[in-house]
Amino acid sequence: MVGALLDTTRADRGGAATTGGRKAFPRLRVPSGGPRSVTDTADRPQGAAEAAATTATFDTDPGGAAWTPPSWEEIVSTHSARVYRLAYRLTGNQHDAEDLTQEVFVRVFRSLSTYTPGTFEGWLHRITTNLFLDMVRRRQRIRFDALADDAAERLPSREPSPAQHFSDTHFDADVQQALDTLQPEFRAAVVLCDIEGLSYEEIAATLGVKLGTVRSRIHRGRSHLRKALKHREPAARPTRSPAAVGADVPGESAQRGRS
Repeated sequence: MVGALLDTTRADRGGAATTGGRKAFPRLRVPSGGPRSVTDTADRPQGAAEAAATTATFDTDPGGAAWTPPSWEEIVSTHSARVYRLAYRLTGNQHDAEDLTQEVFVRVFRSLSTYTPGTFEGWLHRITTNLFLDMVRRRQRIRFDALADDAAERLPSREPSPAQHFSDTHFDADVQQALDTLQPEFRAAVVLCDIEGLSYEEIAATLGVKLGTVRSRIHRGRSHLRKALKHREPAARPTRSPAAVGADVPGESAQRGRS
């Protein structure tokens, strides 16, 4: 994934090309079986994620030095693994996670000039989550494919790819399947809280909802997960009387008969 995102044309390596006075997103090459190459998408209707990308603001350090925007390579190499991991946990399958990751970096590329310095990861959380919810609404339903062994499809690299990085810490299929059954809004809240470690206040800002709504979604999501994973709880051992326990010991009855 990192290699795919960084695979730009010669012109792009010297700086982003322009088309009709508009910045053009570097063409992306993706692995076989992944999403199509992505170019500039400025003509698309603006959705929740688009609005979030252009208006995101976070607390800044008023005494800090002037912020220097990172290069495209720095953004991808630093944040692609985390974005992919979040995308995978939200979508539940490799194909949609790759599509979502690509879309996130399209938004980042187009919106970086308007970004207000602050919590960059929080900005990425907001874009990723809102893009996921946009995707669910657009499709009306999201594909939930079983986890598959994608080792053969990973791009060779000296560094672990985002997919490989995720595979080192991913849930087993049982837990992921339970997570996938949650309603998208509940899943997003649970993932951001229990997996990404965001506070309720940060989740409210990320999703653009009230704090009470966040609490409700997390509570209902966790309740659903507990029910879905109830079969994994250790079976309760029945309480038996000492006499009953003794009756189970081989040879115990014969010994009592001889005494």
